[in-house]
Amino acid sequence: MIFQANHLQLLSGNEDMKNLKDEIKFPCGLSMKNRFMLAPLTNTQSHEDGVLSDDEFKWLTMRAKGGFGLTMSCASHVQAVGKGFPGQLGIFGDEHIEGLKRLTDEIKSHESLAVAQLHHAGMRSPEDIIGEQSVCPSDDEETNSRALTLDEVKRLRDNFIEAGVRAKKAGYEGAEIHGAHGYILCQFLSSDINRRDDEYGGTLENRSRIIFEIVDGIRNECGPEFLLGVRLSAERFGIKLGETKEVCKKLIDTNKIDFLDMSLWDSFKEPVEEEHKGKNLLEHFTELDFKDVQLTVAGNIRTGENVHEILNNKVDFVTVGRAAILHHDFPLKVIENSGFEPIELPAPRSHLIKEGLSDKFIEYMGAWPGFVGE
Repeated sequence: MIFQANHLQLLSGNEDMKNLKDEIKFPCGLSMKNRFMLAPLTNTQSHEDGVLSDDEFKWLTMRAKGGFGLTMSCASHVQAVGKGFPGQLGIFGDEHIEGLKRLTDEIKSHESLAVAQLHHAGMRSPEDIIGEQSVCPSDDEETNSRALTLDEVKRLRDNFIEAGVRAKKAGYEGAEIHGAHGYILCQFLSSDINRRDDEYGGTLENRSRIIFEIVDGIRNECGPEFLLGVRLSAERFGIKLGETKEVCKKLIDTNKIDFLDMSLWDSFKEPVEEEHKGKNLLEHFTELDFKDVQLTVAGNIRTGENVHEILNNKVDFVTVGRAAILHHDFPLKVIENSGFEPIELPAPRSHLIKEGLSDKFIEYMGAWPGFVGE
């Protein structure tokens, strides 16, 4: 297909390849030392009350030491009822600050930006983990989730903002608002899931309102020098590509965010919706006018070649997940060797231990077919 050939063509001339060690400058004034961001990866390693564990500290700080210009924590829930998985790092109470301060101090000592991802699982919060019925923009029979009242929606908004303030107190230099992957803010965006008839439902403007109110609140409370980003899904989870692009344009036009993090799963695939075929997912976003806002994407970035493919398609920096699990120093390896390829899967358990994964994290990764070996 033509759209698959286009991205490969950009690799033919090394003169067009971006320097991986280029400094990325954000509108807030902060700079990132290179073009590599650690993805906010679920790892189930912290304590059940949300307090940082030594295992999660080791995992994250090894990646900062391994050359990531920005080290993002795993999804950190802003309400206890928003917990999405066992051993999730929390940011819903001041009791979390002490551990997070220890974490951010160490991350920053390696000249890596420390950024928290703010999260609420909504209807994806397992009832056996949170001990009560999960919540959602509207009642959802399939997940036995109940609709939030209007007061609860506003409390949710305020708790996201408070978590941003808490992140700053804990030494984080910024925060990312998690609006992707079918979690609660993504649920608000979906016209399939969100059937509210108040100011948070109906039109796209109403369904996206909570995200913009959170952006406004964090920017107002944390100030102009606080790094602020938003993660969105392009499709799936009841999301429509055209609507996501409209939300992106509006976020850029607010002049209140520093980066957009697009979770594409596979950056060079065609969209699911027939009306948007003919261009790959990545092209749908790189054609937007980002002004001073920086663009990063996640989606099948596993080798040095993948890194260059993405960056040479008008992306400012890459968000690395799976390859960062396999190699804590993936950025350094790719900077040294543009053709670097990670260890073959399944990865031996001994290798994963050496790369800083705890037994709990390895057990979690065992659910990924073909990832963990003997």
